[in-house]
Amino acid sequence: MLNWDDEPKITPQAANPVGPAPVNVDDKRVINGETDINQLAPFKYPWAWEYFMNANKNHWTPLDVNMAQDVHDYHHRLTAPEKHVYENVLAYLTTSDILAMRNIGLAVMEKMSAPELQIYQARQVYEEAMHTWAYQHCIETLNLDQSEIYNRYRVVPEINGKIRMANRRLDAAMRSDLNLRNRDDLQEFIMSYLFFAAVFEGAWFYNGFSPIFALQRQGLMRGTGEQLQYILRDEAMHFSFGLKVVNQILEEENITLDPKAVRDMWDESEAAEKAYADYILRDPILGYSAEYHSEQFRFVANRRARTVGLEEPFPGAKNVSPWLDEQATLRKEKNFFETRVIEYQTGAQLEW
Repeated sequence: MLNWDDEPKITPQAANPVGPAPVNVDDKRVINGETDINQLAPFKYPWAWEYFMNANKNHWTPLDVNMAQDVHDYHHRLTAPEKHVYENVLAYLTTSDILAMRNIGLAVMEKMSAPELQIYQARQVYEEAMHTWAYQHCIETLNLDQSEIYNRYRVVPEINGKIRMANRRLDAAMRSDLNLRNRDDLQEFIMSYLFFAAVFEGAWFYNGFSPIFALQRQGLMRGTGEQLQYILRDEAMHFSFGLKVVNQILEEENITLDPKAVRDMWDESEAAEKAYADYILRDPILGYSAEYHSEQFRFVANRRARTVGLEEPFPGAKNVSPWLDEQATLRKEKNFFETRVIEYQTGAQLEW
């Protein structure tokens, strides 16, 4: 009789000499790895798996949020400047999250050579699609002109400037001849990844919801504000993960970022954000102004730079929106069924 307790354990030392050797976890790499991309564990990057597990705690859909008050607020309470802000923030975000989805799904994931990284990024792609649904749900619910709102990213120069910059970075990372073993190509890819993590999601997105939060804090457009809070929690994990990946690549590939390329990235992104803020906030709303918005961008950019060991691009920038971090960590609970005495928890406070 076969004794299953005697089943031999497969180890790298006992590998089949005529077949592929078992994966040695120490051989895994973020990029340019040569181990089996289909073998998840043992983990080389357990932190990536933790990001995936944490991301699932923030599961939600736009249909979970009551938008009835938003409909009344938009049509009966918002001033013309407040409508201008609300509509143009949505116009920017509707396109931006699709760009973020394409960046991770098409330009980044296929270059990762450790599956624990890809699994979180697959979740990230889903979340970007969910965010796009949220903006579309707001547009539909308020009965806004979809064609007009969606086309603003093409016809409003201040919105289009940010989109063009992101498209340029995405195109660079998606070049068919990109070779990450070539130092110049690797530098270009890292700069693209850094841009999307530190600027696009880490600063433009992180700071970009603030005008809507300014309305929410005054009791206006609460449903939209709540959806953006869920989105901000996702985005905080996205940029945190992205910056961690950048650090890991720099260490494993023994490469240093080009200081001039980094400086140019910050300067160009600040100029685009200032132009955008001056347009959407040409009239301050509820004490929230274009300069206020731009200063918070500079402060957030400094934080992202420090995370990857770079000098602060805007020394002395002030944290004029100290409440913004709270929006990304706020505990949200919902009781979907009045007859139930327990609550369904959409997500506990997340850690990244």
